[in-house]
Amino acid sequence: MRADGPRAALEVVRAGALTTLQDLGRPGYAHLGVPRSGALDTGAYGLANRLLGNPPDASVLETTLDGVGLRALSPVTVAVTGAPCAVRVEGRAAAWGAPVRLRAGAVLEVGRAESGVRSYVAVRGGFAVPPVLGSRSTDLLSGLGPGVPAAGTVLPVGPAGPDPVCGADGLRVPGAPTELVLPLRLGPRADWFGPASIAALWRAEFRVSPASNRIGLRTEAGTRLVRSRGGELPSEGMVLGAVQVPPDGLPVVFLADHPVTGGYPVIGVIPVGPPLDAAAQARPGVPVRFTPCLRARAAAHETLGRASAK
Repeated sequence: MRADGPRAALEVVRAGALTTLQDLGRPGYAHLGVPRSGALDTGAYGLANRLLGNPPDASVLETTLDGVGLRALSPVTVAVTGAPCAVRVEGRAAAWGAPVRLRAGAVLEVGRAESGVRSYVAVRGGFAVPPVLGSRSTDLLSGLGPGVPAAGTVLPVGPAGPDPVCGADGLRVPGAPTELVLPLRLGPRADWFGPASIAALWRAEFRVSPASNRIGLRTEAGTRLVRSRGGELPSEGMVLGAVQVPPDGLPVVFLADHPVTGGYPVIGVIPVGPPLDAAAQARPGVPVRFTPCLRARAAAHETLGRASAK
């Protein structure tokens, strides 16, 4: 066991369009009005940490579309996963999806996503920023957690753990979706929509809207779902993967920074796991289809929905 240095740190030299610190988030505080937050693509996040032997909840950087530039202030080891992109160290090509050693003073350049949206930059030992309510995630909705890094921000690195153990199966990373197929469990407010709207939901092809963000994936250009009843719904609790239908009739899929309550009816919920990871990597314009979720299997850290069309 060896640390990468007593005062290991990385300095941000190029912040990119939106780079945030993320871990597994703050589940369990919704009753206090605190959102979940955390990495959007949990599969890519977990792989980045496994490549370096980090704990499964170590803090990483989540980039958006155009990557990030970092200078090592001490020798460190990093790994980049998620959206495929060019990785360079001091201008020379380096490995994506594998550990990369940086000497003190070396600049790591994580380039523009070639497909997908979000890349993950992990460092051996994790980013040791102060936790808030047990998490080092930046929550863009509530403002909790570390601030959004800017050029000049110095990010401390924690002590390294045991040498990493990552088998070949750990590198099976799904590509960015060219079509997003989301298994949906109807409810709790599916009764706010008539049979015609439910049938239209299964037939319609929506598209990912450019207005999507860490709060939710918005859709456009699909069949607009019509409510079967009038009136307003009192605000009620929201969960990760909830699919709200606002007055414009176009579904919104709640992602990690979603609000803890909402007043629009939730027509259904997408099980946590690979489908939502894919949603995190879907670019604007990608087709979106919803399919009935007929069965779901609980696992230790995720629920994987098995989708089947009726």
